[in-house]
Amino acid sequence: QVQLVESGGGLVQSGGSLRLACVASGSTFSIYTMGWYRQAPGKLRELVAGLPTGGSAKYADSVKGRFTVSRDDAKKTVYLQMNGLGPEDTAVYYCHAEIGLVVGDIAEPARTYWGQGTQVTVSS
Repeated sequence: QVQLVESGGGLVQSGGSLRLACVASGSTFSIYTMGWYRQAPGKLRELVAGLPTGGSAKYADSVKGRFTVSRDDAKKTVYLQMNGLGPEDTAVYYCHAEIGLVVGDIAEPARTYWGQGTQVTVSS
């Protein structure tokens, strides 16, 4: 199995910055994509940013130019640098990954994994 553990959430004033990190650990596996979703109270969970292996980053329109997603594959970690935060960014942020376990010589199909979520609160 695979676990995703997030860190870096907290309370910040409007205009400030935060950096989230998410580490994947567990059995031998291959990462196909890692990224971040968020869910604000009363709203659906939405994609914030995703970064597929060997591909280009994808961002929600609302965060383009302010947020940057990056990965350190040696550390099996994905980051989300958030600048210019506003109250509308207040939400629980979830790490998301599409990961395929490797069992012996067999690469299993990718499954979706989620972190436990980290709260980001932006005060006005």
